[in-house]
Amino acid sequence: MIERTIDWCAGNRFLVFTGVIVLVFWGVWTMTQTPLDAVPDISDVQVIVSTEWMGRSPDLIEDQITYPIVTSLISTPRVKSVRGFTDFGISYVYVIFQDGTDIYWARSRVVEYLGGIRGRMPEGVNPVIGPDATGVGWVFEYALVDETGAHNLADLRGFQDWYLRYWLASVPGVAEVAAIGGFVKQYQVNLDPNKLSAYNLGVKDVVQAIRTSNNDVEGRLLEFAGREYMVRGRGYLKSIADIEGVSLGADPRGTPIRVRDVAQVRLGPDIRRGVAELDGRGEVVGGIVVMRFGENALKVIDGVKAKLQEVQHSMPPGVKIVPTYDRSWLIGESISTLRRTLIEESIVVSIVIIIFLFHFRSALVPILTLPIAVVASFIPMYYLGVSSNIMSLGGLALAIGVLVDASIVMVENAYRHVSEPEHTVSAQPRGPESPSGRGAERGEGVPASDEPGGVQGAPPSIEDQPRLIIHAAKQVGRAIFFSLAIIVVSFVPVFLLEAQEGRMFRPLAFTKTFAMVFASALSITLVPVLMTIFIRGKRLKPESENPISRFFTWLYAPVLRLALSWKWTALLLNFAVVPLTIPLLFVIGSEFMPPLYEGSQLYMPTSPPGLSITEATRMLQVQDKVLRTYPEVERVFGTVGRGSTPTDNTPMGMVNTTVMLKPREEWRAGMTLEKLQADMDAEMQFPGFPNVWTQPIRNRLDMLLTGIKTTVGIKVLGSDLNEIQRLGQEIERALKDIPGTRSVYAERVAQGYFTDIRIDREAIARHGLSVGDVEDVIESAIGGQNITLTIEGRERYPVNVRYEQGFRESLPDLQRVLVKTPMGAQIPLSQLAEITLTPGPAMIRDENAQLAGYIYLDTVTRDVGGYVDQAKRAVAQQVKLPPGYTLIWTGQYEFQVRARERLKILIPIVFFIIFILLYVTFHSASEASIVMLSVVYAMTGGVILQWLLGYNFSVAVWVGYIALYGVAVQTGVVMVVYLHEALDKRLHRGGQMTEADVREATIAGSVLRLRPKLMTVSVVMAALVPIMWSTGVGSDVMKPIAAPIIGGMITSTIHVLIITPVIFYIMKARALRKGTLKVSRMTL
Repeated sequence: MIERTIDWCAGNRFLVFTGVIVLVFWGVWTMTQTPLDAVPDISDVQVIVSTEWMGRSPDLIEDQITYPIVTSLISTPRVKSVRGFTDFGISYVYVIFQDGTDIYWARSRVVEYLGGIRGRMPEGVNPVIGPDATGVGWVFEYALVDETGAHNLADLRGFQDWYLRYWLASVPGVAEVAAIGGFVKQYQVNLDPNKLSAYNLGVKDVVQAIRTSNNDVEGRLLEFAGREYMVRGRGYLKSIADIEGVSLGADPRGTPIRVRDVAQVRLGPDIRRGVAELDGRGEVVGGIVVMRFGENALKVIDGVKAKLQEVQHSMPPGVKIVPTYDRSWLIGESISTLRRTLIEESIVVSIVIIIFLFHFRSALVPILTLPIAVVASFIPMYYLGVSSNIMSLGGLALAIGVLVDASIVMVENAYRHVSEPEHTVSAQPRGPESPSGRGAERGEGVPASDEPGGVQGAPPSIEDQPRLIIHAAKQVGRAIFFSLAIIVVSFVPVFLLEAQEGRMFRPLAFTKTFAMVFASALSITLVPVLMTIFIRGKRLKPESENPISRFFTWLYAPVLRLALSWKWTALLLNFAVVPLTIPLLFVIGSEFMPPLYEGSQLYMPTSPPGLSITEATRMLQVQDKVLRTYPEVERVFGTVGRGSTPTDNTPMGMVNTTVMLKPREEWRAGMTLEKLQADMDAEMQFPGFPNVWTQPIRNRLDMLLTGIKTTVGIKVLGSDLNEIQRLGQEIERALKDIPGTRSVYAERVAQGYFTDIRIDREAIARHGLSVGDVEDVIESAIGGQNITLTIEGRERYPVNVRYEQGFRESLPDLQRVLVKTPMGAQIPLSQLAEITLTPGPAMIRDENAQLAGYIYLDTVTRDVGGYVDQAKRAVAQQVKLPPGYTLIWTGQYEFQVRARERLKILIPIVFFIIFILLYVTFHSASEASIVMLSVVYAMTGGVILQWLLGYNFSVAVWVGYIALYGVAVQTGVVMVVYLHEALDKRLHRGGQMTEADVREATIAGSVLRLRPKLMTVSVVMAALVPIMWSTGVGSDVMKPIAAPIIGGMITSTIHVLIITPVIFYIMKARALRKGTLKVSRMTL
């Protein structure tokens, strides 16, 4: 079929060129439509359920909301785990689904299950699901800054909540626009209990009066003078004066009692659980743009920026929007780095091809094919939903050297046929006895005297050259697809990686495979046509006149002859290399992924439990001011607490400070990211605030995937929060002095502070009160209750009723709070309840319905695997776990372990499959083993270069090794097939065969076929060199992938060029002595 395809394409040039043009335009169109992002979205399919119950303590919300939701959703189909988090006034439940689950199917299932438990929720509590966004959805953040001082934080927050938020939410691809910081405006009715007592009123009377005074009604229709009028009763509260004028009844003399007689009404801030600060200059209002799942991040950010420009004239005077986080920079820089690398690789590969072929027009064939294959690979990317990011484009960068392999096979073979006089050919196909496959693949047909119909010594005419070229192309067609099979099979472990590591590296495997498929398809369709156009003429020099080929032959031949003469010594020296590299495996560290430089840092200290928002705000401003002093810092945007989005569950004690860095060329001389981070960490040592340094995207993924904000974390699971806290503190002490620890912090899950009011049921019964009557007063008079909303155009603001602050700021004040009895008496709260200060849970975490506490480990070492092994030993020695309590080591370490264990299973299986393919090709287990040996020696070179460059073992490095294995096997196949071809020629001549003949055939198969082998190796290695010298964003992820390939290709090439012929010679000489030497049975 392949031969017929080549013949058809050669006879239908116009249709081939038309198809290629359509393919190119289609590829360019899909390339412009493919979503752009910095990294693949590796977050789980996750649905967030958030439930507000303002003013309630974490234990109350846990018992009545979080735990019922967790236990109900844990049985949802395809759910992998359910994680709960309860903070003051709010509950979050994270439902994580199995890989491959459609996010909208998952959301509908969660809504369905929530419907069954709404009846069990407290009155007025309504669980809602979060936006259809993922862990990398925070693509743009900004701050509203008033340069005139005319607008306070409440004005700015109102503008953000009621105007700007909706303008930006209308941008396609935006799932949610959240706010953080500022003050939510609130009408505060501050009651004077003495005046209430004087008028014999209770808090409940005030609440009921205000609620019933804030309403509009309709009176249907009236007709006057032939016109229809709609009737409205206007009763909405719209101002402080309206609230002050609400009637509470009348005194005994009939004088009206109004709200202003018993309370002061003012505008003030609602309770807030989040603060934003910019550059250490003071509080601001922040905004967070959350991108919808599967959208084009760059397109969404551009749309947001365009919308901000459009509404600029509608902004309050003097207010400007300052971007505090913009991922478009990271996307643009990373894509530019990969684009630049691809261009450099293409240029380097083209130069290598021209040098080896020494014929510019012939080199044009693979050079022209390369960009077509790259562009065409975007077609399946677009339709399979693979975005353009560091990994997917990195797959193309890794494939460049291999992409031209198929074209080089065709061109080199065709060039040899038309440049050497002995290669003329009739239209007959090869006889079955002729060697084919990968041997021919590298440019070697047998001489015409060995081919049916050949005429030795007659130079081909220009008229015969196209026919000769097509014949040469058909010789290697099958071998091209064998090459593809080897590469695809070698990448099976990457396709079969699961969870986060699979989602990270599958785009790389997909794009490399797509590009290989298109390159192979083009090699049997477009390449034969191009060869008939470019490879023709009378001045085609044979390989013997190529100075590059002559030089390498002069260098290689004596070395090979020496190795064959001292074959056992050569083998011994070669095999000694493997045990020498084994110690390196134990000194090289391990990690999940090399960190991607994002152009910003995230500073995340955790404050002591119970820190007030006032003190947290002060500390935040001090910290931001210090960070802003560094010359490398462009902007500092700090937040404490959470924003108004379910995707942000930051507790009140946790700081999130985004430090936007200037371009590296503006940094001080000699400054590196590691040194800058170390300097900052040394400067930012505040008592009680253990430091954590990470990056925005990495942190968002870590927090949503595992709940842990650091690279390494520990979850303590058990049944009692006090015991969990005790164990956490013991582990904290055990790990504090472990080498590599920057900071360690165990959450104080049971160290919150509470004012408990324990109602005396006997006492309230004597006064005719119920528990509910007393709790209503506690909730309203002390806590404050939002009882209604004012409607002011598009804006809505709550009305809050509570005691004036002076009547509720100490325990004696609380004891004097008055409770009105049914008989009209006012009873102090101290006579009805006991008021005490007690400790309790500051926040509560659930892991699949088990209570949990987190321990955060921030490390200075990149060897995460080695660090965790050491930390585990320390914990095992110093901490004894009671029955029923378990530890889970999590964070990125969890992903690393899972990937390592899976690769332990997959890589041997793939090696076995490749061995079977080789056996089917050679019909010999021993010869398949010779080829597989090249993988072992490729590994040694990869390990040595990895050690020299200081790269840890990571999933990225293992992907590099997996790519190396396929190329190494290909190179070994090339050599073995050429050796067979030379030996088979000698066997075909007949006559007495001696060991000297086997030796000379081995030398002929090695030396006379040197050019195609060197071209393969040189192109692959040269294509990776631009990755290694690249310094742009994303290069720190690609270099660890490329390094093992380059190192492995060096040692593998030495092994294949020298040791493989030696082993081949030993095997065939032994077969000759036994009388079993015969022509090969290769099937390709």
